[in-house]
Amino acid sequence: MSELGPNNAEVILLGTGTSVGVPALGCDCDVCLSTNPKNNRTRCSVAIRLDQGTILIDTAPDMRFQLLRENIPLIHAVVYTHEHADHLFGLDDLRLFPFRLGSPVPLYCESNVEARIRKSYDYAFIERKETHPGSKPQLEFETINESEPFTVLNVEFEPIRLLHGPHFKVLGFRIGNFAYCTDTNEIPPKSLEKLVGLDTLVIDALRRKPHPTHFSLDQACDIACQIKPRQTYLTHICHDLEHEATNSALPPNIQLAHDGLRLKIRLS
Repeated sequence: MSELGPNNAEVILLGTGTSVGVPALGCDCDVCLSTNPKNNRTRCSVAIRLDQGTILIDTAPDMRFQLLRENIPLIHAVVYTHEHADHLFGLDDLRLFPFRLGSPVPLYCESNVEARIRKSYDYAFIERKETHPGSKPQLEFETINESEPFTVLNVEFEPIRLLHGPHFKVLGFRIGNFAYCTDTNEIPPKSLEKLVGLDTLVIDALRRKPHPTHFSLDQACDIACQIKPRQTYLTHICHDLEHEATNSALPPNIQLAHDGLRLKIRLS
């Protein structure tokens, strides 16, 4: 990581697809059958590479494949947006890392996400004398308070409260001049204030038609025009949006993201 300094980082969009991924199982639409690798979208996760280590945002079910594809050998911490399966259920792929870290993998999340992890991965928290340490992930929790920035590997994360449908709350995060806001169809006014002055915004844009829990393409573009980051990338994309055709119809400062997209960001 010698190209990284104390004031910059690299963001890797490990996955940019909706909860079922693209291609979708059993679908023979043009996007699902496309040979363009940018139309092949795994479930949403992000890696943030720093001089001092690598942080994940979410652990998608495709985690092992994503880390191998991007040649990421070690994860030092995970920060969670919410508890849904497509953002959580790659967690067991972290099992090898405590041996290299010499300590459990820290998980930064809200209390409801911790409760889901403890329920879904109960075997990780049950003491059994006969269990080999490598048979389960070794984890420790750090609780996120939505009103307070927190620090991971000496980098400040600012939580951004988002709504994912009318009754479900999730978190986005601002890190320096970069913000990541997946799985949302409403950003409250106080949260919009935290997104002023960005260089780069990554935001949910599921499809063209409106959806009850995700921004549509037009809605995400409207938010980008309101916030006015220098560059916006759209994520959590379904098979309605062909990569090249969609991007050619969008302005250059608003584009579909793709798996493996790498962004340089400033931390302060």
